[in-house]
Amino acid sequence: MLLRRLASTSAWTLPPTIRQVLSSSGLDQVQLCGWIKSVRRQKNVTFAVISDGSCPTGLQAVLNNTVSSQLKGLTNGASVRVSGSLVNSRGTGQAKELQVDSIDVLGECDSETYPIQKQTLSVDYLRDHAHLRTRTDTNASILRLRDSLTKVLQHFYERHDFCYVHTPILTSSDCEGAGETFRVMPSSIDIPDSSDAPSSEFFSKPAYLTVSSQLHLEALASSLSRVYTLSPCFRAERSQTNRHLAEFWMLEAGVDLVEACLKDALILGIDEEERRVLAKGVPDYEQRLRCIEDAAKSKPWARLTYTEAISELEKYAALTGPKASTFEFQPVWGRALQSEHERWLSEVLVKGPVFVTDYPSSLKPFYMRMNDDGRSVACFDLLVPYVGELAGGSLREERFDALHSRMSSLGMDTEGEEYRWYLDLRRFGSAPHGGFGLGFERLVSWASGVENVRECIAMPRWARRMLL
Repeated sequence: MLLRRLASTSAWTLPPTIRQVLSSSGLDQVQLCGWIKSVRRQKNVTFAVISDGSCPTGLQAVLNNTVSSQLKGLTNGASVRVSGSLVNSRGTGQAKELQVDSIDVLGECDSETYPIQKQTLSVDYLRDHAHLRTRTDTNASILRLRDSLTKVLQHFYERHDFCYVHTPILTSSDCEGAGETFRVMPSSIDIPDSSDAPSSEFFSKPAYLTVSSQLHLEALASSLSRVYTLSPCFRAERSQTNRHLAEFWMLEAGVDLVEACLKDALILGIDEEERRVLAKGVPDYEQRLRCIEDAAKSKPWARLTYTEAISELEKYAALTGPKASTFEFQPVWGRALQSEHERWLSEVLVKGPVFVTDYPSSLKPFYMRMNDDGRSVACFDLLVPYVGELAGGSLREERFDALHSRMSSLGMDTEGEEYRWYLDLRRFGSAPHGGFGLGFERLVSWASGVENVRECIAMPRWARRMLL
C-alpha cells in the first residue's frame, strides 16, 4: 500500500519544508521533519532550532517542559518529526515559531561525540568530515547556491531555445591535449594468452575520463544547432591551488553567450538571506559584493587582446619603488598567463571582468580557429576578480584544410579512429561555430565569496585526497 502511494503522484504529496512553511501565510497547523541545530532549556520551556536544509534559517520550536517525555533525546544533531501551531514569535531573531504539540525523535545523536559542534570549526576539520559538513550554515548555503545557479542557467538556455544534452564521461581522446587525463580500466583484467586473442582493453582501446565535453558538443551542434551541457569533468592535475579540483563540473555551450548567461546568474542566482550567511568570515565581503553588483549591470565587460594584456603586465612588472611589481613570474609574450597575472588584470587594471582574446596558437588546443596573422587564434579567456580565469571559449576551425593541416603539424593521426570523426564534421556540411566552457565551482566561488573551490562542491577530490 505504501509503495503504491509513493508511486502515484496524484495520491501522494510531500509535507512542506521549513522554507515553504515560513514563506506561506495560510499554514497554521504543520508537521515538519528535520535535524536539531541547537537546544536551549529554561525553567518552563525548551527552545529547539530545527533545520531541514531548505533555507538559511531554521525554525524555532517551543516545547512545554511539563511533558518530560517530549524532551527525551532532544540533542544537537538528532532527527525529529514535530507537529504544532505556527505562531508569531514573542522573541527577537525570528518572525515565526512553532508551538509544539508533539515531537518524535526519529534518530538519536550522541551530543558528546557528534562531530558538528556549535563552536567554530576549521575548514580542514570540515573537509575531514565532508559527509556531515553540509549541516553547517555556510556549507549548506553553498549547495543551495549551486542549485540556484544551476536553475538560473538552465532557464537562460531554455529561453534561448537551447537543447540540454548529456555528453560522454568516458572518452578515447584528450580534448585539451594537455595529457592530464585519468585512465579507466576494469578492476580485474584478463590477460590474453596469445597474440590472436582480443585486446585486454575493455573498449579495445585506452579509455579516459573526460576533461571536456566540447568536441562531443560540436558533433551534436552540427545537427541540433544550439546545445549545452552541465556535466562532470576530470583532470589529473596535481596543483594544490584554491582553484583546482580533480573532479569538477563544467557548463559548456555551443554558442558564445557567456557574458549574458553570467549576468543572469549574478542577478538571479543568490538571494539576500543566503548572502548574509555566506558573508560571515569572508574578508572584504562588501567590496566583493559591490564588484559582483557592478559586473551584473548592463555595461559590456572589458576586452583586451592577449598582446595588449602582456603589454600592460610588462609595464607594471617594470615599475620600481613603492609601486614595484609583486609578480613571481615575469609576463612574456608567448607564455601562459599565471594566476597572479589574471587577477592583476581583473582586480587592478580593469577592476571587473575582462575578456582576454587572441592568444598565441601554441597556448591553445588544436580546434581553435587560426586568425589571419597566422600566430594567434580566435579565442578568449574570461578573467574575474578574486578568481582569475572563469571561462574559456573560441571560434572552432570550421575549414577542413586548415584543421587537417593544424592537426598534422601537431602529429595527430588524422586518419585514425580517434579523430577521423571530428574531421568528418568538416567534410559533411561544416558551418562557422564556436563554444565555451565555464568552471562551475569557480562560478560558485565568485558568486559566494568563498575563495577555495574545495568548499564549493559537496565532496571535493584533489591530488592525494579523496574521502568518501
